[in-house]
Amino acid sequence: MPQRQDQPADGDYVQSLDRGLAVIRAFGANRPRLTLSEAAAQAGISRAAARRLLLTLQALGYVGSEDGKHFALRPAVLDLGYAYLASQPWWREAQRHIGPLAARLGHPCAVGVLDGAEVVYVAYAAPNPVAGLDRSVGTRLPAHATAIGRVLLAGLEPAQVAALLGPGPLDAFTPFTRVAVPDLLDGLAAVRQAGACLVDQELRLGLRSLGVPIMGRDGRIRAGLSMSFGLMDKPDEAAMRAALATAAAQIGQAVAG
Repeated sequence: MPQRQDQPADGDYVQSLDRGLAVIRAFGANRPRLTLSEAAAQAGISRAAARRLLLTLQALGYVGSEDGKHFALRPAVLDLGYAYLASQPWWREAQRHIGPLAARLGHPCAVGVLDGAEVVYVAYAAPNPVAGLDRSVGTRLPAHATAIGRVLLAGLEPAQVAALLGPGPLDAFTPFTRVAVPDLLDGLAAVRQAGACLVDQELRLGLRSLGVPIMGRDGRIRAGLSMSFGLMDKPDEAAMRAALATAAAQIGQAVAG
């Protein structure tokens, strides 16, 4: 879920918009259809407020209901997410490059950007999908436990990273996840020096990923590119890193400074 930014002064803050977006976010892969009560509980609002918001969203075409009791998102909601992608002209270049890259390497590849303490995929290609690895554009993952997240965090000052992640301990997804913020900060220093990051089973057992930064024309890290592979796979990591770096440089040429 997107992290809340600094809230403006009360007179400038539209709470009904906040609640409306919360109702949209209440739906998900495990909650494709919701009743009024379920939507209210997920959004943290009253049932009466959920009713007004759902009926408004229904009138606008963002949700629908076949039986008058259960609500579901409609395709129009995609316009909200696509507006962000459309505002990033380099996104198309990213998708154009990672399709052939993933096919050549034989493993899923993704491009992601940092949103608070999470990584959001803006491009994804998987020629040979990994069993149980359900990823797509829009996927959100914890930055501290992913290769893309690490290369993006490495582009920030240590104080910025600490402010994003908090004091810790961070969420542990496997026994290998780095959960101590000082330990993670030490690791990010190594990522800055290497210009790449290998994450070994920190998000999921049996899964490894290699990430490299995508630099804008101004020399700043704007996004990250990664490839995921299984523990039993034995890829040539040097060749894999070189291929990712080449693709990242090509994508970076389209990223405005």
